[in-house]
Amino acid sequence: MTALEPFGARLRRAMDERGPLCVGIDPHASLLAEWGLGDDVAGLERFSRTVVEATADRVAVLKPQSAFFERFGSRGVAVLEKSVEEARAAGALVVMDAKRGDIGSTMAAYAESFLHKDAPLFSDALTVSPYLGYGSLRPAVDLARESGAGLFVLALTSNPEGGEVQHAVRSDGRSVGATMLAHLAAENAGEEPLGSFGAVVGATLGDLSSYDLDVNGPLLAPGIGAQGATPADLPRVFGAAVHNVVPNVSRGVLRHGPDASALRTAVDRFADEVRAALAAA
Repeated sequence: MTALEPFGARLRRAMDERGPLCVGIDPHASLLAEWGLGDDVAGLERFSRTVVEATADRVAVLKPQSAFFERFGSRGVAVLEKSVEEARAAGALVVMDAKRGDIGSTMAAYAESFLHKDAPLFSDALTVSPYLGYGSLRPAVDLARESGAGLFVLALTSNPEGGEVQHAVRSDGRSVGATMLAHLAAENAGEEPLGSFGAVVGATLGDLSSYDLDVNGPLLAPGIGAQGATPADLPRVFGAAVHNVVPNVSRGVLRHGPDASALRTAVDRFADEVRAALAAA
């Protein structure tokens, strides 16, 4: 397998050239209805193609949510494969939001599904859950390194339920979320210009100054737009690590479809707001 340039280096370049904005591709039933599309494979295909064609040439990252494709079975997965292919061909990096997490050979199989260079669903990075223990992710970490891909590990998520696990304090006095950040810092040690192993950290969480977010890797930040966070919040939430943040917006852009021009206008507005926030940081 011929490896790509490491994900962290490719992401840093894309963020510098296009800005750091990530747009989610989340074709859930309510959005399909808002677009006037059927809740079926034809609607899924129209939705996904429109988002990719409107945005993939202007954002650093597109993040399809795998579940919304999987619910249509093999035909939905085929649409996902095509969306990934077309997004990457247009120059966007693809983060597959599948939140996989398991142990041993099962984790290895998940990794091969999304991180092996010859896999139909090969993506530039994959979201993963470490809550069977960080070490359970080792097959994905190893394959990502081999292929030049990356991971985004759930660390401090924006959903209210996450705190009961992520803020729990271990016997050593460190929270579970902080432990995940420390593991990622170790994975990325010495990498330039940016490590390939990032954390998912919600933009809605407020002051995170008690956490060391400097993991020398990217921080995928959901919550911009419909969940209530704004680009102006990013410096306050992420502090000195803000320039490694990949802010994610989904419904805030997608609700402007199916008009491609309106989607592009929404993307450009969010991108400008992010640039302004980073310039002021």
